[in-house]
Amino acid sequence: MRLLVREALLAFRRAPLLSALSITTIGFSLYAVGLFALVAVNLREALRGVEQRVEVVAYLLRGTPPETVAQASQDIAAFPEVARVTFVSEDEALKRARAELVEFRDAYRDLAVNPLPASLEIQLKDGFRTGVHTSAVAERLKGYGFIDDVRYGREWIEKLDRLRNIAGIVGLTIGLAFAAVAVVIIGVTIRITVLQRAREISIMRLVGATRGFIRGPFLLEGALKGLGGGLVAIGLSYATYLMFRGQIELATSGIVFLQPPQLALGVLFGVAIGLGGSLVSVGRHLRNV
Repeated sequence: MRLLVREALLAFRRAPLLSALSITTIGFSLYAVGLFALVAVNLREALRGVEQRVEVVAYLLRGTPPETVAQASQDIAAFPEVARVTFVSEDEALKRARAELVEFRDAYRDLAVNPLPASLEIQLKDGFRTGVHTSAVAERLKGYGFIDDVRYGREWIEKLDRLRNIAGIVGLTIGLAFAAVAVVIIGVTIRITVLQRAREISIMRLVGATRGFIRGPFLLEGALKGLGGGLVAIGLSYATYLMFRGQIELATSGIVFLQPPQLALGVLFGVAIGLGGSLVSVGRHLRNV
């Protein structure tokens, strides 16, 4: 094991320029993947912020006893899709209308009778804010006799579902494309390293070295280069995040950076690619020796 590590580290000293070029190439390849991941994460956060506005509003018939409303609220809160149920009285509904609909403030002020009904506002749990689940909750609410009408913005939620599906498909396609390009580039850089040491490999084969003994230092070298490339990609991605964070915050609520598990996955991806590229390149060369 000590010999394996020493040989792998000596490879960096023998060809520092090529090693730096390999790490840089891997870093920029993974940086492209990291940038897309950053965009995908922030797009998902933006959609999640929109999803939080999804709710079902059930308007109650006038004269519904408070005990009936309280019992129904408990029943509705027990639905698997429901996160919270809020009762809005007629007076509270009128107060909200006066505060939010400024252009109709005078009309609401001169009313002799409050025309707005009481309602139940139902917020859904994360993962259930889709057209299918929202429609199912709305249909279940219509079964209560004291509920006059149910509104949940069906068309708006369906558009949100389509946007979510499109974002997922486009994200997966572009992400796989970037990953494939990174694999090809990394494989080429590792191949150059192997060809540079082709003479050394041939001599080792002549003196009886096993394929595992020859392959070991190259695999470790590839893994280390992938690790270095992954760290470079994280640094470049974070620098880009800092560069655009202030500008984007002026127009939106801001952007977020990748979480530690996602960063660790990116580094492991770099190590895996470096290891896989070395394995393929060395194995191909050993077959020709």
